[in-house]
Amino acid sequence: MKKEILVLGATGKTGRKVVKDLEQIGYPVRKGSRTENPSFDWHNRDNWPEILQGIHSMYVTYQPDLAVPGASDAISHLMDVARKKNVKKVVILSGKGEVEAQKCEQIVANSGLDYTLVRASWFMQNFSESFLLDPIIAGEIALPQATAKVPYVHTSDIAEVVVQSLIDDSHNGKTYELTGPQAMTFSEVIAKIASATSRDLQFIPISLEEYAQGMKAAGIPDDYAWLINYLFREVLGSKGSDLISTDIEKVLGKDPRSFDQYIEETLMQGVWQNPVSVM
Repeated sequence: MKKEILVLGATGKTGRKVVKDLEQIGYPVRKGSRTENPSFDWHNRDNWPEILQGIHSMYVTYQPDLAVPGASDAISHLMDVARKKNVKKVVILSGKGEVEAQKCEQIVANSGLDYTLVRASWFMQNFSESFLLDPIIAGEIALPQATAKVPYVHTSDIAEVVVQSLIDDSHNGKTYELTGPQAMTFSEVIAKIASATSRDLQFIPISLEEYAQGMKAAGIPDDYAWLINYLFREVLGSKGSDLISTDIEKVLGKDPRSFDQYIEETLMQGVWQNPVSVM
């Protein structure tokens, strides 16, 4: 009998795909999100014991990111509850190159539970499901770190690695760094999207200071603005941010999805087209 798996962040970019993949191979899944009943909320720990009751393994994604202040305290408390509820294994999503997030990784590694650490590069889906979508729709994308190359990774590849890590004990104690097969600058990415959509998209290099000011002027919440600034400054600005990993091939036995494949999928969704004007 397959044992129940908890997926925290069950409606998120990777979580919803992990849920779908697990259910397709017959695993019972408990969804952890604010929209479920009982709901899971990182800021309300009262019902965490109830949510973890009877759970064998769990996938953890922390919102907005493991690097933000307060994340380590939340992860530490979650591990305490998991031990008390006899959870056997934790797979946690972290960020490639995020030194701050590694504090949370160590909490999981030292928890006494079986674990797998999954460090992902920037998601391809950031251009279609996150903070880079609106600028693309507007046709003008102004970003710092213009020369940084990023090996963007597809969230479906992340989800498949997570599922294998949850159901196969051979991945216990492993740390996987997940990237796509090609590192690209923002201008190269925008050029690809512009060509595929037949749109005139303008990439404008700006400084970190200008970007931070723009987020403040746009009313971006402080914690989210801090995270975005951290990712640009510390992750994209760090040595090795462009390194390509072969861990997806090692775990899944196949090549990671390319950015061109991601573009083809996203074109089918129509999210990059010009907004329709209402007269």
